[in-house]
Amino acid sequence: MQNFDLWHQQSLQQIELRITELLDLPSDCTTLIESIRYSCLDGGKRIRPLFTIAAGHLSNADLETTLTIGSAIEMIHCFSLIHDDLPIMDNDDLRRGKPTNHKVYGDAVALLAGDALNTLCFEVLSSELLNLPANSKLTIVNLLARAIGLQGMVGGQAIDWLSTGKALTIDKLQKMHSLKTGALLRASILAGYLAGTNFNSQQYTQIDIIAQKIGL
Repeated sequence: MQNFDLWHQQSLQQIELRITELLDLPSDCTTLIESIRYSCLDGGKRIRPLFTIAAGHLSNADLETTLTIGSAIEMIHCFSLIHDDLPIMDNDDLRRGKPTNHKVYGDAVALLAGDALNTLCFEVLSSELLNLPANSKLTIVNLLARAIGLQGMVGGQAIDWLSTGKALTIDKLQKMHSLKTGALLRASILAGYLAGTNFNSQQYTQIDIIAQKIGL
């Protein structure tokens, strides 16, 4: 890998372009598309797709493939932020220095924008846009589904919500963060590695340990 700062800058540009391309969608509801793009483009550190691309280097993954996977994962992250900001959750007015989605487009459109991003991730990962064998696609889709659902982001968010105002043990606190935030970060790393042709089970296990610690 070349100089890290240069790699970082170039990767961010490539990620932004890929997300923009993936969100160039036909729709009968321009307001919904505008809402989706509002929360996805021109903002964020893009940590998850950066991890996906970096992990792909370890298994000789194709850059175009890891760009697509990482950008799809970033859609999930953006969906979670839109929903987190809603009045029924954290009720935030600002995100990344600008009004939150629901403040601009209303609660209902914001909710639907998050739903659309959730499903669009899996539409991309299961389509011909992702140049991988079917079994590899299925493995990555399953990994992400688990990272988002009851055993991941949604489960962690539920623990967080139900624990508001309560004291948590260190184990419970770590569990919450490992699910709420850590699971998707872990999946970002593992998905990148799984996209490569030089898969090594021992290395994968070691990377998973690192990924879980980074997530936490």
